[in-house]
Amino acid sequence: MEDQFMPYFRPSIGEEEINEVADTLRSGWITMGKKTMEFERQLAEFTGAKHVIALNSCTDALDLSLAVLGIGRGDEVITTPYTFAATGNTIVHTGAKPVFVDIRKDTYNIDPAKIEAAITKNTKAIMPVDFAGQMYDVKAINEIAERHDLYVIEDAAHSIGGRYEGKETGTFADMTCFSFYATKNITTGEGGAITTEDDAFADKCRLLRLHGISKSAWNRYAEKGSWYYEIEGCGWNYVMTDIQASLGIHQFKKLGGFIKRRREIGRMYNEEFAGMDSLITPYEIPGQEHPYHLYPLLLTEFDRSDFIAEMSKAKIGTGVHFMPLHLSPFYRDTFGFKRGDFPISEWVYDREVSLPLYPGMSDEDVKRVISTVKRILAGN
Repeated sequence: MEDQFMPYFRPSIGEEEINEVADTLRSGWITMGKKTMEFERQLAEFTGAKHVIALNSCTDALDLSLAVLGIGRGDEVITTPYTFAATGNTIVHTGAKPVFVDIRKDTYNIDPAKIEAAITKNTKAIMPVDFAGQMYDVKAINEIAERHDLYVIEDAAHSIGGRYEGKETGTFADMTCFSFYATKNITTGEGGAITTEDDAFADKCRLLRLHGISKSAWNRYAEKGSWYYEIEGCGWNYVMTDIQASLGIHQFKKLGGFIKRRREIGRMYNEEFAGMDSLITPYEIPGQEHPYHLYPLLLTEFDRSDFIAEMSKAKIGTGVHFMPLHLSPFYRDTFGFKRGDFPISEWVYDREVSLPLYPGMSDEDVKRVISTVKRILAGN
């Protein structure tokens, strides 16, 4: 209805998720246990990954990946400034230096053509970001990493359900880091995971996600558990709980339908906005299937603040993704960045606004957004 507020995003939670969470609460086992293991199994089956390590957030996944790969003080990690805070912050927390490389103007992802110029003797990894769901340039970046003996840590917070050459996100990088935050393609409230094909990396992830303790709570306190454990490493408490996994178990069953609907809405927007000189719509790399986690629209002839205000008057929520990290006070003051250092990221950011896009939107909802956008840009 026109007089009701349409949020930028609304999670799709059904009775199945609610009942599963209630079952967990009644079971007496609410931390990492059987349901977390089931969630890991489902993610492995979906992505085709050999190993899945469920965690409390994608930030934990990025942090743990860097630690497992031995990245620390004096090292450098190449990434994009056009991303959420967690991408850069996790690098800084290790003591390593984030080295930013500008994005492509069409995909909004890190530009492979500019990466090699940023590689030094201290470079240990490349951390590409799958912005809005568009996967990184897998072939080009993996080839660069192989040539220079670098790790690839994929920040796939946006891209579950995306595909490259028919394969799901999750098996292309040394470590792939997923998010299941409330706004993501599937949710566990908070939550994340690492997928990897490397046995040793996976073993170390499992150890360090729970303080470096040799046995999880399930292996100590379940019916056939043993109380004895040892501390084999200096880890963190990054585990996913069975409460979170209870949501995810049923979200996974719906993921195919969620992605189908997201792509339908993305196509509706693309078709209606095609040919409008005042807009730039998202680009889809040939060979990839975009899951449309976000619908980033670029306004080329209209002030973004005015546009957002007009959308708000029409009771339609919007988002902005993201202020480039080098423009934020911490990165600017710590590393000496300034406006003009990464001009394409700045150009995109100055024009970007994300429209509502979530599986629960009806066709009428989508049409309402489209008509409102067109009316505002026409000056009506």
